[in-house]
Amino acid sequence: MNQQTDLARAPRARLDGKVAVIAGGTGAIGRATAVRLAALGASVVLLHRGDPEIAEEFVGTLPGRHGQVVASITDSAQLKAAAASVMAQFGRVDILVNSAGFTKPVPATDLDALTDELIDDIFAANWRGLFATIRAFVPMLKQSDDGLIVNVSSIAGFTGVGSNLAYAASKAGVDVLTRSLARTLAPAVRILSVSPGVVDSSFVPGRGPDFNEKTAATMPLKRIGVPEDVAAAIEACATTLRFSTGNTIVVDGGRSL
Repeated sequence: MNQQTDLARAPRARLDGKVAVIAGGTGAIGRATAVRLAALGASVVLLHRGDPEIAEEFVGTLPGRHGQVVASITDSAQLKAAAASVMAQFGRVDILVNSAGFTKPVPATDLDALTDELIDDIFAANWRGLFATIRAFVPMLKQSDDGLIVNVSSIAGFTGVGSNLAYAASKAGVDVLTRSLARTLAPAVRILSVSPGVVDSSFVPGRGPDFNEKTAATMPLKRIGVPEDVAAAIEACATTLRFSTGNTIVVDGGRSL
């Protein structure tokens, strides 16, 4: 590797000319990530399964040229079509952020409530869908020769404590997938997991201000996370942590200590 290549892969402050696809782009973490990456000059494409008009309205508030595409991460044919659409519109993909997911609170002691159907739905979204999204976009990421995948995981993946047991297991699977693909895709594509603790969003149904306040009181930093905390870590993966791959970056305010 020559010095010019070394410099091209060095830490950087800007993302001008890069194209970032954010799966789950209309969620709280997806939106916060879009704002940060767009501010650094990247073109952002939101991959989502919601109302395209709402997504268009949001990307219209960002500086630069951006887009959105509707697809379910649990439908590989839709993902393949989405990848082709992004290629047609932007000609490249350099960054893929996997922030889509699903959970439902079930006490760890209530094994009967964790039904087969719920387990399948959780793994379909949190592991199979994430893998399928990578599979759809990895050819373009390889063409970039400086590709990056960031998977939004959870500290539940290594603590075993979370909204339910299947969710924790699915996130452990995400972290293992990150490590495995880091070897498989190197050196053209780096892959990292960002592992939040409790985040102030609507992702986990039923969690509100009371839960957040009680949780914050037990944490070393005395606050729960906000979507911008996770987005900042994702930004760091693309800008500062460019000699890292296969790792899990914990953003939890010390909750897992």
